[in-house]
Amino acid sequence: MVKGLYTSYSGLTLQQKRLDLVSNNLANSLTTGYKKEGMSAQSFDTVYGIKIKDSSVNYINQQIGNMNLGVKIGETYRDWGQGALRATENEFDFALAGSGLFSIEYTSKQGETTTMYTRDGAFQINKDGYLLTKDGDFVLGENGRIQIPTNTEEFSVDVLGNIYADDVFIDKFALVDFENYDYLEAFGENLYKTVDGFELKEADATVNQGYLESSNINVVNEMIDMIAIARNFESNQKIMNSIDSMLAKMVTISEL
Repeated sequence: MVKGLYTSYSGLTLQQKRLDLVSNNLANSLTTGYKKEGMSAQSFDTVYGIKIKDSSVNYINQQIGNMNLGVKIGETYRDWGQGALRATENEFDFALAGSGLFSIEYTSKQGETTTMYTRDGAFQINKDGYLLTKDGDFVLGENGRIQIPTNTEEFSVDVLGNIYADDVFIDKFALVDFENYDYLEAFGENLYKTVDGFELKEADATVNQGYLESSNINVVNEMIDMIAIARNFESNQKIMNSIDSMLAKMVTISEL
């Protein structure tokens, strides 16, 4: 019976984690280039129930069947599927179609500079002509920070990421891709950072000027998942309450 409490508790813990992920997905459904997070569930390893100190079998320990200790979180993952492209008519908005990410020069509050990656192509330009993210980080090209002459009248980027100012080649977006996206983790500000073991490869994404990539969140599906999570959570609560009531009755009877 006490094992039932642990089983119910493991179910509650799992549903709470699922709810956190679904809530985060819904909160970022309008975030440019955001990729859905999900998780898998696994059963705890099955163990054998053992009969011990039983005089009817001459005190020989015997297996009496399998017991499962409930459910546990398997792993969290990110769905890197393509989001829909929406037109903005802003010449500094860019959407990637296909596999790849923009390279960003991120500077921490301590002044340390590292390279981060993003699918969010909502860029802007500062007074010196540097192309920046909405948070003020430099967008990188193959030659370093992308700088556009301030007197440029016509700014254009082709599908390969080549950047032109008044038909003069300036630079090319430093697009990258990864052999295994498990070596990327969310950093914040819609950026991703690499972890030890990552391997780069050539990106096959095309660049679409005047567009932004929407998140790949399906709001309806996320709401359905949230309802299912609430029902599962409630079921585990009822089981736990029932076991608690039975234990309370047992204690009361034993005291009589």
